[in-house]
Amino acid sequence: MALTPDTLREKLKGVVAFPVTPFHDDLSLNTEGLRSNVQALLNHPICAIVPGAGTGEFHTLTTEELKTVVEITVEEVGGKVPVLAAAGVSAHTGAQLAKQAAQAGVDGILAFPPYYASSDTEGLLGYYSTIANATDLGMILYSRDWLDPSPALLESLAELMPNLIALKDGQGDVRKLSRLMATVGDRLHYLGGAGDDCVAGYYALGIRCYTSSIANVTPQLSLNLHELASAVDFAALGKLLAEQVIPLYALRAQRKGYEVSAMKRLMDHIGLIGGPVRPPLADIPEALLPQLERIAEGWKPWL
Repeated sequence: MALTPDTLREKLKGVVAFPVTPFHDDLSLNTEGLRSNVQALLNHPICAIVPGAGTGEFHTLTTEELKTVVEITVEEVGGKVPVLAAAGVSAHTGAQLAKQAAQAGVDGILAFPPYYASSDTEGLLGYYSTIANATDLGMILYSRDWLDPSPALLESLAELMPNLIALKDGQGDVRKLSRLMATVGDRLHYLGGAGDDCVAGYYALGIRCYTSSIANVTPQLSLNLHELASAVDFAALGKLLAEQVIPLYALRAQRKGYEVSAMKRLMDHIGLIGGPVRPPLADIPEALLPQLERIAEGWKPWL
């Protein structure tokens, strides 16, 4: 049975894993690779899994492929941790994806911004409420790309949708996020979602949950970041970030799409299943592989 929205909210403390979607060389789904990767994740005390989302190349998956990815993940997880599923694009498609995910047995919905980047407040309220009303599951609003909600918009969304339980921040702007948190308060739970490299800023605001792509390769490193930040040991956290995290994010910043393909190549390097990315994302070129190998070498204590 799926978790209630309130119970899901309580469980979102620690590291939320965003698995890649592994593909074969012909870019078809690698379902056995997905099963293997999820099993590896479950060897670590992550607090939730969100398959087929940003790192999982949500926008390149067909409705049927996303259904398969979610169903496999739910099956492999077996209730050990909450599973959330992505929904969005249009109001109609988002509602369809939410219903499909609920039928598969997920515990919550991560709502992506709509396809129309000029949506006004009325349009956004209609879009998100359509997705929220499609199920009784708890919903998380994903602030990313062009969707950077104002405090007034976030308040309106929270008032309109009782099952909206959290905001996942994908902007990484601590000043704006602090204003949102001060305005909306504890009506919502807050997840740091711009990257493992932003943990210090998020936890300085009092957030104690973040979404990790590094968890695809080394969940233990992600958990170590959470532990140091939770303990307010910013000296040790800063050292760990500088030595083991910032080099990866510097490489990823060289080209859009590397934020996914870098993780896949690192997974392949250590024996997990990554594979190529689908267009318009770009695969890591051979010239950058030595940098990735040096990063993997530094991560050996956490593997």
